[in-house]
Amino acid sequence: MASTPYCPPAHRGLSILHLSEQLIVVDKPSGLLSVPGRGAGKEDCLSRRVQAEFSDALIVHRLDMGTSGIVVMGRGARAQRELSLMFQERRVRKRYQALVDGHWTAATTGEIALPIGVDGPNHPKQKVDHAIGRSSLTRYRVLDIDAARAVSRIALDPVTGRSHQLRVHMEAMGHPILGDDFYGTPASCAKAERLMLHACQIEFCDPETGAPLRVDCPPPF
Repeated sequence: MASTPYCPPAHRGLSILHLSEQLIVVDKPSGLLSVPGRGAGKEDCLSRRVQAEFSDALIVHRLDMGTSGIVVMGRGARAQRELSLMFQERRVRKRYQALVDGHWTAATTGEIALPIGVDGPNHPKQKVDHAIGRSSLTRYRVLDIDAARAVSRIALDPVTGRSHQLRVHMEAMGHPILGDDFYGTPASCAKAERLMLHACQIEFCDPETGAPLRVDCPPPF
């Protein structure tokens, strides 16, 4: 698959969703890398844009370039470690919304438990791999079905955090996410100008106070 030039969206200011002495939660636009990419011309990214205003901000987790929405950064190494441990121990609940191709015909709520592994020479592409793939679990709920466009809106809660997990699981269900040039079809890609996947909600305990913290970020689509 031929790579396309990296053309990040213009920087029109940070969209900060939550700010404290310990952490920053920011809304990442679609088309922007979370961290610098490999090779020249891929230096512009969310982490550098945030660090230009908050020099102590350190990345805790990432979103795919095409995915928009919530990203958490720790302020300083200690906060970063504490937040990273929460993610590793699955003490963070994340929710996404996606527009997927087709009229969803499976149950309106359910779980997708399909192991995921690297797609051999097509790295970084992933695939369902029952032989050596890592266990992966996604919970879903159908929010709406647009019969006229043959598009379904799905809420997705990844229990595990595998690379491209939601995109692979939606493809495996026969409903690739619109605009997904890795896992979609020409028809599903033609229905959107971007990857229609958005991190819309996150919940965890504040590392400083221990109080529950929930941040919402409605999808722009």
